[in-house]
Amino acid sequence: MKEDTKTKLNQNQHQQESQQQMCRTIQVVSTVDHVDMSPPVASPVVVVPSPSDDLNLIPPLNFAMVDNGIFRSGFPDSANFSFIQTLNLRSIIYLCPEPYPDANNGFLKSNGIKLFQFGIESYKEPFVNIPEDTIREALKVVLDVRNHPVLIHCKRGKHRTGCLVGCLRKLQRWCLSSVFDEYQRFAAAKARVSDQRGECCPASE
Repeated sequence: MKEDTKTKLNQNQHQQESQQQMCRTIQVVSTVDHVDMSPPVASPVVVVPSPSDDLNLIPPLNFAMVDNGIFRSGFPDSANFSFIQTLNLRSIIYLCPEPYPDANNGFLKSNGIKLFQFGIESYKEPFVNIPEDTIREALKVVLDVRNHPVLIHCKRGKHRTGCLVGCLRKLQRWCLSSVFDEYQRFAAAKARVSDQRGECCPASE
């Protein structure tokens, strides 16, 4: 009888221990079930640019895109070189008779950019007489995609550049009112009447 009683006590003790262990297991599982398993929310990262990242991309005066691969502007100086590099130019059309500055020539050489110079004199208004042959030759350069991307510029990117772009627009079959509107946007109040009469453009063939 004593052995049976002892055996029963051992069995009861074992069952209690098993129940306690089971309770602990349930508690652990319950705790795990309530753990937030969602992905962490990313905090916004503030990147502070260093001075070396600031390329000072300054476009030249009156800079604009004319068409795919064709740009226009005033005379670029050294402050604009970093910006011009982003255009990956193949060529520049320069519409002034003055020699190209050494600094600009050095920039073109180091970046593999070809210079086409068409020396068109600047006249005081209203006397503007841009040679037809010169405009024809400049247009050939503009229209040759092998020269693209190309930048057209004179001194301020207004009258001589505006005449060449205007002639390009005529070839693109723009209506004259649209051609004149574009010209005036860049020439502002100093738009020349003789330019707008189309005296700078070759006659249509």
